[in-house]
This record gives sequence, structure tokens and C-alpha cells, in this order.
Amino acid sequence: MRSDAHRPSSQRFIPVAPKLEPALFTQAATLIAPIAADAPEFHGPSIDEFFPETLFQIGALEINRIHLIQFLATAAIVLIFWLGTRRMTVVPGRFQSLVEMGLDFVRVNIGEDLLGKKDAQRFLPILTTMFFMILFMNITGIIPFLNIAGTSIVAVPLTLAIISYVTFIYAGIKKSPKNFFKNSLFPSGVPWPIYIIVTPIELISTFIIRPVTLTLRLLMNMMVGHLLLVLFFAATQFFVVQLGGWWTVLGAGTLAFGFVFTLFEILVAVLQAYVFALLTAVYIQLAVAEEH
Repeated sequence: MRSDAHRPSSQRFIPVAPKLEPALFTQAATLIAPIAADAPEFHGPSIDEFFPETLFQIGALEINRIHLIQFLATAAIVLIFWLGTRRMTVVPGRFQSLVEMGLDFVRVNIGEDLLGKKDAQRFLPILTTMFFMILFMNITGIIPFLNIAGTSIVAVPLTLAIISYVTFIYAGIKKSPKNFFKNSLFPSGVPWPIYIIVTPIELISTFIIRPVTLTLRLLMNMMVGHLLLVLFFAATQFFVVQLGGWWTVLGAGTLAFGFVFTLFEILVAVLQAYVFALLTAVYIQLAVAEEH
């Protein structure tokens, strides 16, 4: 046999180093896996928070956490107004004065300013109910242990928008049974050919868009506000409690943002109650206007 020294260079055996890459990757993954498993994870807010689990069931009605918050807000409204008006005196006390200030705010700034005294008196109960119901259910979003607005699920904003819509149509028909829809869809002073464009726009904007915008405006504001607050305070807990060390500095920053947005959320809660009741009064005022 010929030795390797006498073989052509192309036929000589050249030892090849074993491939270590798979082994190295396997060892690295083995070392990193326990660290990755023990590393804290940040869990941000989820849309699932607006679909909580059922706590108990009454017949076909499923009661969850948000429903309980709605019941609590409603009970708080009834209790406050009952305590504030059960023994009314000519010279009111502090609590009675506070309740009267709230009622006067709705009566003057929402009712009489837009509808006048006569029509404001007619529709004041529904405007007052809307304002305080939305306010109390909005404010639960910043109350500890509740932490979510009762208006952050579509049922409440949609119900109130339908009531506003029905009240608007009722006021218009009551004022002018024959001409309400005619004047709404065919405004005076418009040339007849232009009605081909104007009438569909009026139909959509007046009778379709209004309840939709009322619903979405309130719902989206409350949902976004809740998600932002959960994001900031969850981040604070993550940086301070789970990571610690110099991450605490970031935790202090997210805590400050959370506090600022809590104050902002109080403003939004009041503003959304005011806007909803105000727009309802505006729609009623348009319905009872003289041209109808």
C-alpha cells in the first residue's frame, strides 16, 4: 500500500476540527434559561379588563365587577341626594348647600342658558340625572379598590345616548308634530336641487351620527383614561418592587405621571358629564326651535 506521503495532495487525509457551534449554543441556552425564567416580566394593561369574569348570576343576568361598581355609584347618588334634601331648610346647612350648588349648576349652566326657563324646567330632571349619573360613574375610575369607571363599558353610554336621542325626537314632535322631520331633513332657504345633497347629510348627521358620537365620546375617554392610569401605576410597581436598584428612579417618574394623570382624569370625568348633558340640551334646543 502506498503511504499518505506518496499520495497526491488532493487525496491526502486532512483532519477536520469537530464542529463545536451546536454544543456551545446548547450550553449557552442551558445557562441563560434559568436567568430568563427568573427575570421579572412587565404586564401592561389589557382590553380584557373591560370584560371581567362573572362574579355571580341572577337569572339570565350575569354580574361582574364593573356592574357592582355601577350599582355602588347609583347607590351613592341616591344616598347623597336623599341626605341633602330630606330636611331642607330656608337657611341651608353645608351639606344641603353643596347639593343645591350641584343642582343649580345643571339648572343654570346647562338648562336655562340653552333652553330658557320654561323648557329648562320641563327637561331639567333628565339633564340632571344624566349629569350626575355620568359624573359618579366616571369618578369611580380613580377611587382606590374600584379603579375603573362604570361608564367604561358600552352599555351605560349607549343607554344614555338612546335616551338623549329619544328625548330630542320627542321634544321636536311635541313642538311641531307635522313639520319636525320635514324641517330637519329639508331646511328652509335651500334651493330644491340642492336637497339631493343636503337631505342625506342631514339624515346621517342628525338622526344617525348623534347617538353614535355621544356613545363613543364618553366610552373612549373612560377606557383610555383607565388604560393610562393602569400603565403608569403598573410600571411603578414593576420598577420599584420587582426590579429595584436604580430602576427606582424610573419608578418615581412613572408614579409622578400617574399622579398627574389622576388629577387629569378627575377633570375628564367632570368634563365628560358636562359635555354629555350639554349636548343633550343643545339637541333639545334645536328640536324646539321656532322653525320646527
